[in-house]
Amino acid sequence: MKIVLSADSNNGIDSVISPHFGRCPHFVVVDVDGQTVNEVNVVDNPFYGNHQPGQVPGFVHQLGANVMLTGGMGARAVQFFHQFGIEPVTGASGTARMSLEAYLGGELQGAAPCAQSEEHQHGDVPAEGEYEKDALGRLKEEIESLESQIDDASDRLTKLGGA
Repeated sequence: MKIVLSADSNNGIDSVISPHFGRCPHFVVVDVDGQTVNEVNVVDNPFYGNHQPGQVPGFVHQLGANVMLTGGMGARAVQFFHQFGIEPVTGASGTARMSLEAYLGGELQGAAPCAQSEEHQHGDVPAEGEYEKDALGRLKEEIESLESQIDDASDRLTKLGGA
């Protein structure tokens, strides 16, 4: 099975998951057999920064993906993935390794359109000026995502009896 993960860095299985699949600079492509990872490759997103509806799901399809793991995606992107026979999964966070383990362990499944897409009633194409287009804006967005992940991890740690 081939699993593709959206990534903000190109550190292979230790890449940081991107909060938005269509605007990620890289994809981590993982070939798995059951729970065993056979191969890991990083592929640049040729549509990073600018894409039309369906282009990125089409590219992921060309990679031979069975599953697409990402932080979030719009409703139209979810539909495109279903049309290509690819299982879209949102809610991925942390590193590609962590998200892959969560998916393979059954903890990460299903796809829901991200809140921004729902609020602005669009699929995977942001309205002009809605998303940050420069490196600083993307870095700020990544920091917000990581802060949210830290908060979630802290809450889980507290529930488990940790400090």
